[in-house]
Amino acid sequence: MVEVTVTPQSSVADRAVQIRVRGLSPSQLVTLRAWLKDEQGECFQSRAFFRADGAGEVDPGLHAALGGSYSGVWPMGLFWFLQPDTLFRRLVKRDVAGSPFRVRLEVFDGLCLGADPREQPLGSCEAERWYVGPGVQRVPVREGRVRGALFLPP
Repeated sequence: MVEVTVTPQSSVADRAVQIRVRGLSPSQLVTLRAWLKDEQGECFQSRAFFRADGAGEVDPGLHAALGGSYSGVWPMGLFWFLQPDTLFRRLVKRDVAGSPFRVRLEVFDGLCLGADPREQPLGSCEAERWYVGPGVQRVPVREGRVRGALFLPP
């Protein structure tokens, strides 16, 4: 059974996480895909191709991506290289305190170039990426023509 894990599963968006895939065959070629839907329902995704090591594991922090959205060793590459399905869209988080982005991570056998809905992933998991840490207070700022928000730590 193939297992995909993100550690920690819930974290602040600027914190690095560790992605690992276990249970693959040694030297198996796989596609690791990350995707999310923003607050308007727009889909953003990235993918990278990996060859599993001798133990049947893939760790983007140790193993080089062979291609896809990026190549080389990028521990956070699947998050950093998210691209919109619709051209000229930007990934923007409006409700920074109320909800996280939920990033779905999936692993597919072989090279998976498209998002074929009939193709089932070998394994998957979900990561929460928050933009405001626990206990942080948001204070609106309105002084003259200045508008903004002040985020105060607990």
